[in-house]
Amino acid sequence: MPIVPSEFRPPRLIQNGHLQTILPVVFPRRFQDAARRERLELADGDFLDLDWYHAGSGRVAVLTHGLEGASTQGYIRGLAAALLEAGWDVLAWNFRSCGGVQNRLPRFYHSGDTQDLGVIVQHAAKHAATVALIGFSLGGNVTLKYLTEPACHPAVTTGVAISVPVDLASSAQKIDRQLSNRIYRRRFLKTMVAKIASKAAVFPGRFDVCGLNRINTLEEFDDLYTAPLHGFRDAADYWSQSSAGPRLGQLRVPTLLLNARNDPFLSEASFPWSTARASQLLHLEAPASGGHVGFLDLQHGLQPWSERRVVQWLEIVSGQPASASAPA
Repeated sequence: MPIVPSEFRPPRLIQNGHLQTILPVVFPRRFQDAARRERLELADGDFLDLDWYHAGSGRVAVLTHGLEGASTQGYIRGLAAALLEAGWDVLAWNFRSCGGVQNRLPRFYHSGDTQDLGVIVQHAAKHAATVALIGFSLGGNVTLKYLTEPACHPAVTTGVAISVPVDLASSAQKIDRQLSNRIYRRRFLKTMVAKIASKAAVFPGRFDVCGLNRINTLEEFDDLYTAPLHGFRDAADYWSQSSAGPRLGQLRVPTLLLNARNDPFLSEASFPWSTARASQLLHLEAPASGGHVGFLDLQHGLQPWSERRVVQWLEIVSGQPASASAPA
């Protein structure tokens, strides 16, 4: 315990992990709920852009997007709508340099940076007595890592992490080396390289851009830019220090990790079976299908099953003491 048996059952024709990953992007949904944008100024002179959805409930779910994502993306907007309907306020935030606006400092964001999430949680806790944290992919790793730290805010009662590479090195290597992942790698690198070029124009001499357009892998990018910008020796050091996986035995609240076994980004190292079996707080749910942030079952049109699963989890767990285990 607790390994959670999954009820996710997609139609046979869309069980493939790549289809599950790509279909929500190819067929985006439209949403009616309008967010209230807030710019939160930070102590170091930078800022974070936040989108608020208010239900007036006194409880707030903080949503953290994935690599090169934004608070306006479909998987964030969709979950926000589902949570609003369930009576939750929602705070969806953008990592530094995400959301269409470049940040002010040379640094941007990375997979292990929990300080900004900590600031967001403190801000959210001013508005609600109960805080739930939900993260996707890279944002899920940040969320899980934060939930293991002594600084985790006492208002946080639970967490959910979806499609998360809790072992960053093996996931980066899978994206870099597996031929079928080339389309995803190119999509990530296109915007990441563009950000470095933009920052180099603002901070002359701060960035070496000689080989920028020859970068072909996440490892090369992290070696040249992510690691040195954020105080790591190299990509391997960055991945090692930032991965949430080795820390999951230190979770402070009941947490659901939802990873599909056919996720094209995840290696076996991102399925911490033994940690979950030994834990009263880590609940690992690993359906056979679902892809990366997919989980389409077509039972409610294009709404992912994962949105209904998150609402179900929060309704079961929220309000329980942090030391309590959630029902499986």
